Amino acid sequence: MRHGDTETRRRGDTETRGQGDTGARRRGEKTERTKISPFLVASYIVLSLWALWALLPLFWMFSTSFKEVRAAIKIPPEWFPSHPTILNYQVLFARAPVLRWMLNSGIVAVAHTLSMLLFCSMAGYAFAKKDFPGKNAMFWALLSTMMIPGMVLLVPLFLLVSRMGLMNNFGGLILPGLVGAFGVFLMKQFMQTLPNELLDAARIDGASELGVYSRVVLPLSKPAMAVLGIFSFIGAWNDFLWPLLITQSKMMRTLAVGLATLQQESMTDYGLLMAGSAVAAIPMIIVFFAFQKHFLKGLTVGALKG
Repeated sequence: MRHGDTETRRRGDTETRGQGDTGARRRGEKTERTKISPFLVASYIVLSLWALWALLPLFWMFSTSFKEVRAAIKIPPEWFPSHPTILNYQVLFARAPVLRWMLNSGIVAVAHTLSMLLFCSMAGYAFAKKDFPGKNAMFWALLSTMMIPGMVLLVPLFLLVSRMGLMNNFGGLILPGLVGAFGVFLMKQFMQTLPNELLDAARIDGASELGVYSRVVLPLSKPAMAVLGIFSFIGAWNDFLWPLLITQSKMMRTLAVGLATLQQESMTDYGLLMAGSAVAAIPMIIVFFAFQKHFLKGLTVGALKG
């Protein structure tokens, strides 16, 4: 019995020492992992300062929108309004039909975004996963249109829309932006990374091509569609030249065109101008932060393959 007790104690001491060594190693590894290099700290500091510098105009815009007329042109400038006021926003919405302009811009931007997501994803799926005669020639011909300056297309596009009777209405604002070569290229490049085995498995289970596209391809393409959706929405919301040419009445203007005309009437009222810029920027900020996760994932997906 004594010999057995001695062996038991020895085994217990050995296990205790082994656990102690393991714990020491883990603590050492944790210490190594938590050690931060000076280069990493310097990188974070530089990036933080760069981010603050990039956000400075945005901060100045919102700050000036709450300033009085004299405070907006004061030298040296005030970073924070000493007497904040919402008078600029009240004057903005009272002087011009800003809500109507926002509605027009929202309708055009949403229509452009939905049509781009639908048509570009369908074309991208066809170019990425289907084989048909002349596919490569058609794809490169489509990409070649991206090299044509937009200014070259303004006159023929304007004449076409005018002859179709779409001047000064939503048809003329929406029709030219239903699909774009960049969207087709983006969706095609992303869909090429999807495994063909998933599509074949869906076909074996009895899914049609429409079912494969809607139930397999689209759910897996959410990151790329988020990127395309953000780009399309921002581009349509901020578009200025085409709505300026196609709209004639004040009530059909988009927000970008309306604020530009308002700027001509209030050249020195910087608080009012900044209030209009803030109203135009808020939807863009909301859209970006709402889809930030998918946006960043869509930008990095496909960077590493293997």
